[in-house]
Amino acid sequence: MSNSQFVETQYFTFAQAPNELVLKSGVKLGPVTLAYETYGKLNADKSNAILIFHALTGDAHAAGLHKDAKNPGWWDPMIGAGRAFDTDKYLIICANVLGGCKGSTGPSSINAATGKPYGLNFPVITIEDMVVSQKHLIDHLGIKKLLAAAGGSMGGLMALEWSVRFPDTLQSAILIATNYKHTAQQIALHEVARQAIMSDPNWNKGDYYGRELPAQGMSVSRMIGHITYMSERSMEEKFGRKLQGKEKVGYDFSHDFEVESYLKYRGASFVQRFDANSYLYLSKALDYFDLSEDTDLVGAFKKVNTKFLIITFTSDWLYPSYQSKDIVKAMKANDVDVSFIEIETSYGHDSFLVEIDGQSKLVSHFLNNIAKKA
Repeated sequence: MSNSQFVETQYFTFAQAPNELVLKSGVKLGPVTLAYETYGKLNADKSNAILIFHALTGDAHAAGLHKDAKNPGWWDPMIGAGRAFDTDKYLIICANVLGGCKGSTGPSSINAATGKPYGLNFPVITIEDMVVSQKHLIDHLGIKKLLAAAGGSMGGLMALEWSVRFPDTLQSAILIATNYKHTAQQIALHEVARQAIMSDPNWNKGDYYGRELPAQGMSVSRMIGHITYMSERSMEEKFGRKLQGKEKVGYDFSHDFEVESYLKYRGASFVQRFDANSYLYLSKALDYFDLSEDTDLVGAFKKVNTKFLIITFTSDWLYPSYQSKDIVKAMKANDVDVSFIEIETSYGHDSFLVEIDGQSKLVSHFLNNIAKKA
């Protein structure tokens, strides 16, 4: 597959009454629709499928081009013919998560019971619920065992959860820039971002559909998030103390520095592409996740028979490497086959989206070995 190849989003609907999806909270939800895309072809024995999970504000469009868009999918450099996730060898699947806003059922979807968007009537969801919903999709595609599941950040949490929840359906997993539970600091950062949205008067307790968007709150929320995705070094290298369109500071509250203008741009563009309520629901799902909540971390991997590749980045202070190393230790205590690599880079948490060369070599080598033993 090349950068210029057009792809189309597909849709799968399930959990229709009386067989609704039972969420972790006990609430029933249905019908449920998942938007997904595929790249490459499924082989005759359906043994070459790889499921890609996206990060917090990602979507199903991981690679290729939509006919009405200029930019390729969010992980396009990693997915395609001859790339890390080689579409000449594998079928790559990526679905928009439950609770999202890019085609999958979420708070902006129409509630069949009311004929209006769910808003805050949408039930609280978890990482586990997202994974279970995507298991329905994989079953629908007739795939009994995935060659691999992979993802960065939130996507890594989902791949990790799949390996524990459905161990017999997954041969390998690639976890990138991820962890197994949020720390107090990570929860705190999300809560500040959520409060920025909920403090916007246009948020209107989640009932803003068809009205003015909570744009200011969303923008500030994204600015907070984007700071955590970068590193001090990458921000210094990119911006330093360079001024924006002026030769000296203005001694006022206009934007003097390039970094201020950059964050404002990031915030404004985010408002146009993502739903505020989805951001609340998905960030809360991340905070709720704790793989060790029912046992200790070692105990969580007792039934796992998946082979793992875990990749971290030295400058990632949002999901620092020590958290992945804790996962590795717990896996090794269970004799799980796991390889761990820490890549030296200054890009921070966003490294999984931009540090392509280093990741590509590791992923290609790992998948080739897995495929040979399949």
